Amino acid sequence: MRRDIFQAIADPTRRAIITLIALQAMTPKAIANNFNTTRQAVSKHLRILTECELVKQEQKGREIYYSLEIEKMKEIDNWLEQYRKIWESRFNELEKVLAIP
Repeated sequence: MRRDIFQAIADPTRRAIITLIALQAMTPKAIANNFNTTRQAVSKHLRILTECELVKQEQKGREIYYSLEIEKMKEIDNWLEQYRKIWESRFNELEKVLAIP
């Protein structure tokens, strides 16, 4: 089953992994050290994030490092932007209604 990016970010652990690797690439072991779970569970999350192209792998010696795929994150932001504009408009209208004359 092919997952989409929104299914991938729906899981809180995967969102936490994205937060961890946003600033620097990390190995699965280093990522797993930040969670109260097994390395195998973290590897499963990384596989899903990789399938959805939200993270990329880079082999350095014997280690694999995972880093964030910024362009895919921009796709999420672009999709959310349309809703951000709708809600900003609604809040502005509400502000006008609630304004004290």
